[in-house]
Amino acid sequence: MARSSSQLPPRQDPVRLRASGERAHQASPQVIEKTARPERPPRARMMRQYDLIDRVRRYNPNTNEPLLNRAYVYAMKAHGEQRRASGDPYFSHPLEVAAILTDLKLDDATIAAALLHDTIEDTHTTRAEIDQLFGEDIGGLVEGLTKLAKLDLVTKEAKQAENLRKLLLAIADDVRVLLVKLADRLHNMRTLSHMPPEARRRIAEETIDIYAPLAGRMGMHELREELEDLAFRELNPDAYAVVSERLDALEGRNLGLVGEIEQQLTRKLADRGIAADVSGRRKRAYSIWRKMERKSVGFEQLSDIVGFRVIVKTAAECYQALGIVHTTWPMVPSRFKDYISTPKQNDYRSIHTTVIGPGQQRAELQIRTADMHDIAEYGIAAHALYKDDAGSPTEMLSRESSAYAWLRRTIELLAEGSNPEEFLEHTKLELFHDQVFCFTPKGKLIAMPRSANVIDFAYAVHTDVGNTAIGAKINGKIAPLMSELANGDEVEILTSKVQAAPPAVWESLVKTGKARAAIRRATRVAVRTQYAGLGRRIVERLCQRAKVIYSDDQLQGALPRLARASLDDVFSAVGRGEMRAADVARAMYPDYKEERAAAIKQQQKLDGGWFRFKRTRGVKYQAPGGETGAIPIRGINSDLPVRFAPNGGAVPGDRIVGILTPGEAITIYPIQSSALRDFEEAPERWIDLRWDMDERAPQRFPARILIKTVNEPGSLAQVAQVIADHDGNIDNIRMERQAPDFTSVTIDLEVYDLKHLTSIIAQLRAKPVVAAAERVNA
Repeated sequence: MARSSSQLPPRQDPVRLRASGERAHQASPQVIEKTARPERPPRARMMRQYDLIDRVRRYNPNTNEPLLNRAYVYAMKAHGEQRRASGDPYFSHPLEVAAILTDLKLDDATIAAALLHDTIEDTHTTRAEIDQLFGEDIGGLVEGLTKLAKLDLVTKEAKQAENLRKLLLAIADDVRVLLVKLADRLHNMRTLSHMPPEARRRIAEETIDIYAPLAGRMGMHELREELEDLAFRELNPDAYAVVSERLDALEGRNLGLVGEIEQQLTRKLADRGIAADVSGRRKRAYSIWRKMERKSVGFEQLSDIVGFRVIVKTAAECYQALGIVHTTWPMVPSRFKDYISTPKQNDYRSIHTTVIGPGQQRAELQIRTADMHDIAEYGIAAHALYKDDAGSPTEMLSRESSAYAWLRRTIELLAEGSNPEEFLEHTKLELFHDQVFCFTPKGKLIAMPRSANVIDFAYAVHTDVGNTAIGAKINGKIAPLMSELANGDEVEILTSKVQAAPPAVWESLVKTGKARAAIRRATRVAVRTQYAGLGRRIVERLCQRAKVIYSDDQLQGALPRLARASLDDVFSAVGRGEMRAADVARAMYPDYKEERAAAIKQQQKLDGGWFRFKRTRGVKYQAPGGETGAIPIRGINSDLPVRFAPNGGAVPGDRIVGILTPGEAITIYPIQSSALRDFEEAPERWIDLRWDMDERAPQRFPARILIKTVNEPGSLAQVAQVIADHDGNIDNIRMERQAPDFTSVTIDLEVYDLKHLTSIIAQLRAKPVVAAAERVNA
């Protein structure tokens, strides 16, 4: 991107600049001391003030020279005798970053911010000083580029994520922060060889995971390719060397052929009255390597190692040139893409095609206008950001750049409530993918990552559409939600208001960060709502038994005593088992006394098992039949966080009790379960429950049966047939040979209620192949 300062032509009679920015024949003593007597001589001549200003003046004759002079001198003095790992003065780094940005033709404030970008982070400079000397505009840019100084986080990933979050939020406010950061990263990658091995790998991984894709999504193609290549060389030096060697050899063999194709293309177009600039270039090593990996092919099988760019004047000429190319040379099927009529999200516009050119050599062509080429190479930096009376750079870019609008929307979504590791994961998902283009039934174009499915599409349309999606039509045909999308698909999402939250399993199926973040957020909200509903019922029933009045107003006044911000926080804590209902009652009524009756041991035989009834603290257990105060349970899909006992389950008709495990769901046990003995010493965890079934919407519930069958062919089939004939559903079967003539079969099945289960067991016992059948409760 940027030319090294050593490549600039020498200037006769160099003139130093004072800190005030005015021209003078001598430098300030501080500057002379730092430049004339360094601790160790720099490895290359460092760019001087006049070099930098000359670079800016080439594209901006009205540059604010005093501002750039002040920033130059201030940054050089602030960094003082600091050295980089290479031994060069540290100030050479911000100076080269500024030089890279001059190639992008950026404004004076951005160049000044590049010179100052490390002063707050690495010197004693403060934001207030920058604001005072250079204005709040530049101060904001420098602050946005400053990493968080102290992060009380456990993992390096969390620290990386928090710094990335801060950077992206700053970018959302001012796009110039992004441009300086990418230039900063580019120069760091160019000088990476001087860093320790561990740091080199960490920086290279971060570059290829985040910064190169970010540059690509912002349309800065040239910068992205260089970042990728530099990171690839560090992370996989052997592969880099092999690919580069093969590319060099191929370039040597095809040197004359590339020139011939350029000449023929130029001549063919000129004959039809189209003045075109045709240039060929080979692709970079990382681009070749990634294509080999993605397509699982060898180097020899790649057909587009050399690409040609055809630059014409107008969009109409792009299509005329395409027609001339296709009528001159055969095109390769499935290798045509029109990004002019359908631009990418990063504003990229061009026509891609591959033809069989001279010498039967495949040639990939990109046909575009000069303006399209600028955007393809420099992305958001190519937009006219700094026109007179155009508003702030960010406002101007928001109007002109789809890429920046996408970035701001993405940042808003990613910044909502995720922990650092999730934020980093979602950011990578959003940045690092190729695209396919799909349509809504109304014709709206939506760009999706390659391998995205219908669920991703639903969330791309709207979060509410994703949360309530139950099915889809692709090109008019019913399709599963997990269907992978292809270019040009028309996708219609079928929704239902009955589905208030998406299944948690969707999180592992989606490909986009937006969808994954939305699913996690909806799942958290749904779980919190469930726990809050449970907690409210527990508190209300405790107040009912204690004969005290519950009201939201009464609890609202008690929130400070409970150290909670809202009623939902209190109820959620009670539902999760993190706070006792008795503590809530005491906060509302300080004179409330918790019942602490001794445990009442009653031996009672229930359904073939023995169980000890106990009286819980503050909650008297109600045996079935005395259901007052018990919490109603409708099933696994109820609005409460419940699950059934892992070994045997429970079905309507069973006498049930709930065991609350802090932070988890209530586990429902039938009263005869021997597993309940494990909780006799924790009465505060017991929850009164009762069935409350809706006969209009029958549900199935888990149960387990143990069968001893005669060991003869077809016995298992007869057992399964009985269960199927009586509308039971088998979940799992385990078989164990206990004797030569008998097999023990344990079956997990789903039934509607106790009567349904009893009927199935009775029918099984009637079969000659069944020696015994009984229900199992662990």
